[in-house]
Amino acid sequence: MPDYSEHIAANRRLWEEWTPIHETSAFYNVDAFRQGRDTLQAEEIASLGDVAGRSLLHLQCHFGMDTMSLARRGAVATGLDFSPRSIDLARSLARETGIAADFVCANVYDAVEALEGQTFDIVFTGGGALSWLPDLAEWGRVAGRLVKPGGFLYVRDAHPFAYIFEQGEGEVQPTITYPYFHSDEALIFPNARSYADPSAPVSEDEHTWCFSLSDVVNAVIGGGLRLDWLREFATCGWRMFPCMEQDSSGRWRWPGREQSLPFTFSLKATKA
Repeated sequence: MPDYSEHIAANRRLWEEWTPIHETSAFYNVDAFRQGRDTLQAEEIASLGDVAGRSLLHLQCHFGMDTMSLARRGAVATGLDFSPRSIDLARSLARETGIAADFVCANVYDAVEALEGQTFDIVFTGGGALSWLPDLAEWGRVAGRLVKPGGFLYVRDAHPFAYIFEQGEGEVQPTITYPYFHSDEALIFPNARSYADPSAPVSEDEHTWCFSLSDVVNAVIGGGLRLDWLREFATCGWRMFPCMEQDSSGRWRWPGREQSLPFTFSLKATKA
């Protein structure tokens, strides 16, 4: 793998800056979580199935509300993230709410060593995680090593096709702005305002990478996992673009193109 250490270090600084913004944001609504709100999407709940008593690792968990929501459902849950501030907040919330979940601070590429060779019934990664990874093939190899034989990897994320669009100020609809296919060159966004609170000032830059859906599938297969299924959805659980409208189920759609474009995907892959 090429040396992406400077990019990763810059992103770690960004997430250190974003974490206190997210803690107090309406987007994350931490107070509602303290009172018992489940942060998982309906598709995640259905696809993961009954997690009670199963060991589960949540990669790139941020400050762990999804991890702890899974622990509330009975999973023996561990969250991993590279931001010390996020992990400190996750541990604090776990103590405050009495939720039995463990948290480990490490880069996802170092997860096998950081977890001292542990393997898990379920390895899970949720929305918005994969675009921060410069090398999906290596991510797939790491994920494959972390899954127990008979266990599975479950991924739900923004669809890579949706990442080619951007809706600028004053534009009625998003336009094609970014490449679909992967490049080793990072996309760098200076002073990256957070999706959770764009009004909050930020000094650090965001470094992300484009990837195709085939990159994800081939990374999973390359990690020694068998693809069980792949699903694509014309909706997402957050307002990806300003033009999107919320439907009666709470999902966000692109008006006029309700069934035309994919905005999220999920997959499940099992280790034989």
